[in-house]
Amino acid sequence: MVDVSLANNSPAAGFTGPRIDRDALIIRVGIILLVGWLILTIAMPLWTLLSKSFQNTDGQFIGLANYIRYFSTPSLFHSIYNSVWVAVVSTTIVIPLAFLYAFALTRSKMKFKGLFYAAALLPVFAPSLLSAISLTYLFGTQGLLKGLLFGNSIYGPLGIIIAQVYYCLPSAVIILVTALTLADARLYEVAEALGTTKWRVFFTITLPGVKYGLINAVFVVFTLVVTDFGIAKVIGGQFNVLATDAYKQVVGQQNFSMGAVVGMILLVPAVLAFFIDRMVQRRQFSLLSARAVPYEPKPSARRDISLTIYVAVIAGLIVGLLGVSVWASFVTYWPYNLSLTLKNYDFGVFDADGWTPYFNSIKMAGLAAIIGTIVVFTGAYLIDKTKISPGGRALAHLLAMLPMAVPGLVLGLGYVFFFNAPWNPLNILYGTLLVLVVNSTAHYYTVAHITALTALKQIDPEFESVAASLKVPAWQTFRRVTVPICMPAIIDIAVYMFVNALTTVSAVIFLYGPGTKLASVAIVHMDEAGVTAGAAAMATLIVATALSVKLLHVLVERFFLVRLQAWRKR
Repeated sequence: MVDVSLANNSPAAGFTGPRIDRDALIIRVGIILLVGWLILTIAMPLWTLLSKSFQNTDGQFIGLANYIRYFSTPSLFHSIYNSVWVAVVSTTIVIPLAFLYAFALTRSKMKFKGLFYAAALLPVFAPSLLSAISLTYLFGTQGLLKGLLFGNSIYGPLGIIIAQVYYCLPSAVIILVTALTLADARLYEVAEALGTTKWRVFFTITLPGVKYGLINAVFVVFTLVVTDFGIAKVIGGQFNVLATDAYKQVVGQQNFSMGAVVGMILLVPAVLAFFIDRMVQRRQFSLLSARAVPYEPKPSARRDISLTIYVAVIAGLIVGLLGVSVWASFVTYWPYNLSLTLKNYDFGVFDADGWTPYFNSIKMAGLAAIIGTIVVFTGAYLIDKTKISPGGRALAHLLAMLPMAVPGLVLGLGYVFFFNAPWNPLNILYGTLLVLVVNSTAHYYTVAHITALTALKQIDPEFESVAASLKVPAWQTFRRVTVPICMPAIIDIAVYMFVNALTTVSAVIFLYGPGTKLASVAIVHMDEAGVTAGAAAMATLIVATALSVKLLHVLVERFFLVRLQAWRKR
């Protein structure tokens, strides 16, 4: 006989109908607050940006006049062609490089795979413009290797493309490693038994199996290049692209209406890429069935050595390009006096704010990690694990997916027009650290939201059902069951928010105030002033901080989260 005395005498057993109703009320209020938050931080800024593009400088509605003016101005219209051309070329280079790199990591027996994979991800922990700074040190006017360009200038499309390849390679590698990991060994065993050539196997089994990952990688890289601001700003020279046009219109000319037009145009390729990607994913089928056998590559000395050499070269270039900026940040006077010094870290000499932007970035990234993680995970729980207000949950999920199709620069422009509007009572927040925190949280909301949903979907719904039958409050189940089980994903979200908030440039370039300048913005300003060494030093600090947080994350997962995940072991 089962002893139910504990259940009957527990506080949970004393809960009656009103408790369930109270839980329903709390959940309903939570969903309303979530929808309100997403509308306020994502939908309203974008709507304000759209409205601004149809207004003149006095705020009067003028229809399509701004768009007609933009497309009838050759210098402005040509930026669209430049952006698309650079994005196409960069994507064409990145995808083959990333595919072969991912293929080496997943389909060979090469050694040090973990080390090479970590090297490929290094650019994730740096501002996008760091690669452009390194290229100026190598191939710029005073570059050590400028002779290798045979008279061509690194300032322009050549520099943008090289820097974008460096910046976008990690994103493509991550996607393609995931795609190549999912393979059914039975297909390869049958092909081998039939005597199929390796090239035919590659084109009939390997490529079709990863085609959706390839398509996804293409759209991700294309969108990253089109919407990136930092690289084009540092090394673009007189080569105008959409991102720098938006910056010039808003900051340089104070032409907010035309800046809104450029922002809306900048939104088009990202939105198209997003919807095409959604359509492609609907046609995707499962690559691994219940009877599938995980693919395990067989040793092949010739293949493994060749791929090791290739991966070593690419990883060496990635580490080397990062190392150039780190080295240059300690050099006395590049390239004439290469003796080491710390004077480049005396930021007060180059910028009146000194070290303040760095500490502002740490504060902002820390708050974004805390606030963003709480909002994202709680919101994902309300959307996935509750049954109340299906319409509200569907709307919240739709709004949560929206930032994936919105470039950071566009969202930043939307925040300028929304939070700086005279009619908006929240305009007192403009230029404060809180706006920067909210903007960073909104900018990176979608990936964090998907991560949280993935973790939550691994938890059997019976947990909530049993808790409800025992009349245990939903918040108690959330605190004592859901959060501990999902703690690895929660920490992943926090680290993701921190690193991206620390390194972002595009989303915050318009939003800082006199006392809230961030390190990434200070890098842009020092580079504009010709203080490249100071910019390299600040970028080095950002990289060191981001890598330290990631290392701490690994240590926490390995030594502290084991206790919370002990239930996974027999």
